[in-house]
Amino acid sequence: MNYIGKVYRPPSEAYSFIVQATVGCAHNSCTFCSMYKEDRFAIRPLEDILRDLEEGSRLYPWKKVFLADGDALVMKTKDILTILKYIYDHFPAVEQVTSYATVQDILRKSPEELKSLRKAGLQMLYIGMETGSDKLLEKIKKYVTPKEMVEAFRKVKDAGFKSSVTLISGLGGLELSCEHAIESAKVISQAPPDFLAFLTLYLEPGAPMYEDLLSGRFQYMTPEESLYEIRLFLSHVNAPNTIFRANHASNYLALKGVLNKDSEKMIHEIDEVLSKHAFKPEYLRGL
Repeated sequence: MNYIGKVYRPPSEAYSFIVQATVGCAHNSCTFCSMYKEDRFAIRPLEDILRDLEEGSRLYPWKKVFLADGDALVMKTKDILTILKYIYDHFPAVEQVTSYATVQDILRKSPEELKSLRKAGLQMLYIGMETGSDKLLEKIKKYVTPKEMVEAFRKVKDAGFKSSVTLISGLGGLELSCEHAIESAKVISQAPPDFLAFLTLYLEPGAPMYEDLLSGRFQYMTPEESLYEIRLFLSHVNAPNTIFRANHASNYLALKGVLNKDSEKMIHEIDEVLSKHAFKPEYLRGL
């Protein structure tokens, strides 16, 4: 197997065979992110990808395959189709194939292209939304608008994909906290994904915002403020049947439920923890 640089995957892909279709992230400008900063983005030669798949197929009867790196969907559709056909031809036990995708990747594909990828066996896309606030999206250099997010999420759903969307608590600091929570709830309510996860901001060296943190230009929100933000989101979002998780290692409180039926329960859990100040200790948090 040939891996270039550090390879990242969603927590739920821990037991997947990971094949590097691209190196790094085509966008790679988000100020909160330290991933792929040392990697120059490149689409790997198709023959190299297929060679890695051939080797992987002989190692273990994999049930799940994840197409890395940051946004494999940026590849030409015909090449992704070739990869998917190879996977299903050579991994007899495979049950799921997934990939990261950016909103820009999705919008660049035609509805017919997306439907062809879904029909060929690409089942779920992991999408980093981060926030629904136009002001905050510009500040973190995401270079996408809330309107474009809604369009992309609906496009994915129409093509038959499952989607897993990520938001980041604390991303705008206390100044933009209410806007971050409420505007994110608006986007999700307009185009509910199948899965929705909240992480809590945890900056690492290499992220531009990390330098802001060290210089004092940016300050982390307190555990209380972070949980109030998630509480505000839960009180505004309307996304029936979306599976909600805030149980990442970065979170101060592990929450899980199904929107909207478990929203009040999760709000009550937050209120209980806030009243007791029973947060996860800082030393146990991480990415």
